[in-house]
Amino acid sequence: MPTIIIEGPKADVETKRELVRRITNVVREIYKVHHVSVVIHENEPENVGVDGELLADIIARRKG
Repeated sequence: MPTIIIEGPKADVETKRELVRRITNVVREIYKVHHVSVVIHENEPENVGVDGELLADIIARRKG
């Protein structure tokens, strides 16, 4: 059984439902399996670094 782990920002439950459904369908099609697990890890922007900067700082700069 494949296990897919998603690392990303917080999302509402409807977004997560669609993400899990669509990813599951693709994995089933490619691997030809029935059981697929999807785990979503939600990360706060201050806990993610991109190119040496906190994502929270990058987002704040874009909004400013």
